[in-house]
Amino acid sequence: MTNTEPSPPPLSLFQLFLRFLRFGFFAFGGPVAQIAMVRHALVEEERWISPARFNRLLAVMQILPGPEAHELCVHLGMVARGRIGGLLAGLGFMLPGFVLMLGAAWLYKDWIVGNPAMAPVFLGVQIAVLAIILRAVQRIGTHILEDKLLWLLAAAALGATLAGVPFWIPLIAAGLIYSFAARPAVAAAVLVAAALLAFVVSDAAPAETVAAAAAAGEAGIAALFIAGLKGGLLTFGGAYTAIPYVRTDTVGRGWLSDASFLDGVALAGMLPAPLVIFATFAGYVAGGFPGAVAITTGMFLPAFAFSMIFFERLEAVVENPALHRILGGVAAAVVGVIAATLLQLGWATALRVSNPFGGLVIFIAAVAAVLLIKGKWAAPLLVIGAGVAGWLVHP
Repeated sequence: MTNTEPSPPPLSLFQLFLRFLRFGFFAFGGPVAQIAMVRHALVEEERWISPARFNRLLAVMQILPGPEAHELCVHLGMVARGRIGGLLAGLGFMLPGFVLMLGAAWLYKDWIVGNPAMAPVFLGVQIAVLAIILRAVQRIGTHILEDKLLWLLAAAALGATLAGVPFWIPLIAAGLIYSFAARPAVAAAVLVAAALLAFVVSDAAPAETVAAAAAAGEAGIAALFIAGLKGGLLTFGGAYTAIPYVRTDTVGRGWLSDASFLDGVALAGMLPAPLVIFATFAGYVAGGFPGAVAITTGMFLPAFAFSMIFFERLEAVVENPALHRILGGVAAAVVGVIAATLLQLGWATALRVSNPFGGLVIFIAAVAAVLLIKGKWAAPLLVIGAGVAGWLVHP
């Protein structure tokens, strides 16, 4: 029987790197636009793999943590030239956004932040970013919260996060509870154990707060790497799910403000890169160039590792129904954690608004814009418009 599965054309490693570097320069518009660009070029035009296999790969990448467009590039690079090809493809795809974000972070930190004339502009932008995150929560929740139990797990994670419970407790508990939903006694035992653990950890919170305050003076490279790694490993359902973890380990340590963090998210939405490149901004503001490299390495390491280590077994592993249940519960908890982080960011932003009516108008207009305006230029136009509005109304 003849094998009709297509294969990539012969490419040198340098040619492969340049191919994906070009994708990186045109990676505007978020993961949907990025995936469509790669599919059109490599599946429909050059036929590296069949459309059916591409769809299977995309389903696998969407269920795993990490930016799916970047993971697809790594995987396709491996299809062409093995593991070194996957490494070069992934580096090529992320490099333009990384370099551009480094430049933007340098300009921001050294020339913009602290300038009184720019404060209303960036406050308007920060209000618009809240609307973008709100839309992301709604969109992610629509795909993930498919039954009542998942809604309950998301609500519980939201409440736990607002109560100061560390993120890993609701994530692990939700995964186990949903996995054992058919065995109510086991699920109830997991819930009780999680509540007791949350109580014990919360009781020890004052000591942790003192330690965090002590660490606030200087951003550690290892801590920034772990912050990125945490975000990369827990990015379920889209790049916005990395926001709570990076924020906790940077803003939570006093290394940058919520305002600067939101500015980084806004800039990431305007650049040709996976949205998680906002971590590069946070790392640079917190720890300069070494901090940017450390947090970016941590953020993208899982995206490389899942494809490069489990290349031959990836599809088979993700076909396991038990894994689907665990990941479904974790993803539901992540929705709650993002929603809680949105409320926290919204409160912090509201405290800096001197004109509540003007701020509310910008927010309502931004929500309407993210609901109605589509296309890869929607986010940059919204950010620019919100900045102009902030300058006009001085929120």
